Amino acid sequence: MSFRREKFVEFGGPNGGDGGAGGHVWAEAVENLNTLIDYRYQQHFRAKNGRPGEGSNCTGADGDDLVVKVPVGTQIFEADEETLIADLDVPGERVLLAKGGNGGFGNARFKSSTNQAPRRANPGQPAEQRTIWLRLKLIADIGLVGLPNAGKSTFLSVVSAAKPKIADYPFTTLHPNLGVVRVGEGQSFVVADIPGLIEGAHEGAGIGDRFLGHVERCAALLHLVDGTSADVAGDYRTVRRELEAYGGALGAKTEIVALNKIDALSEEEITEKQAALAAAAGKPAALISGVTHAGVKEILGALMGLVVENRAAAKAANSEAPAGWTP
Repeated sequence: MSFRREKFVEFGGPNGGDGGAGGHVWAEAVENLNTLIDYRYQQHFRAKNGRPGEGSNCTGADGDDLVVKVPVGTQIFEADEETLIADLDVPGERVLLAKGGNGGFGNARFKSSTNQAPRRANPGQPAEQRTIWLRLKLIADIGLVGLPNAGKSTFLSVVSAAKPKIADYPFTTLHPNLGVVRVGEGQSFVVADIPGLIEGAHEGAGIGDRFLGHVERCAALLHLVDGTSADVAGDYRTVRRELEAYGGALGAKTEIVALNKIDALSEEEITEKQAALAAAAGKPAALISGVTHAGVKEILGALMGLVVENRAAAKAANSEAPAGWTP
């Protein structure tokens, strides 16, 4: 609230300016991030307040917006952890999380012929507060699944520049790993290696199925089965049961089945176990070895074909979708 008071000005009148609006809080997907670890240590974010109005009909400056940057593939949920606000799976995509309040009105707003000296001003609108949960699902083209010690980390280290931990005991991989596989000139795809599944993983056994969300976005799954196992068919069925129990359409995804570690098997064992695995899967089983690289080139070619088909389908779907209205 302000009044004009100047020498030689007989009737100054009200001249209180409006306050500036508060800044908005946005979430934006960026390509140079791959983890949400920063938000474990900083959990409160606040946009700038608008500046208050001043005399001489001076309107306060608006507060600056705050942009919270998250990795591509981040899902944003309400406080109940179930209601999805946004799924930021495209670089540059952004969503408004909290809207800044409007600035209050100065007393100059309320002047009229019947109220020439108003002595009132509105306070600014309260800012919006919101509690959200962030969940990251990795963007990968191919997901590696299998029991612990099926050779997933070894395969990833052979076909890409990734350096996952490799050892001769179960649950060597404790967190998902990503690797970029280059098949040929201008041909590449991303592989996600998740910790191994065991029977009862959907009920929390072992590491559980907490990382299966990272392969929900994959075009296809590469299911590796340890060829040195006594029951390759049973191993395959165990992982398939966990995928179907998890949901998320994982059970319906295109799957390539491969008998791994054939370098440790005789010719008779390879023939016998390949037939048993193919019968359990209902499809042909490829033969590979991460150590000797046998069959790796062929299976990478098959995976690249699936990735190309998926990208073409996604591109066609985007081109058919009606463009959103923009000002």
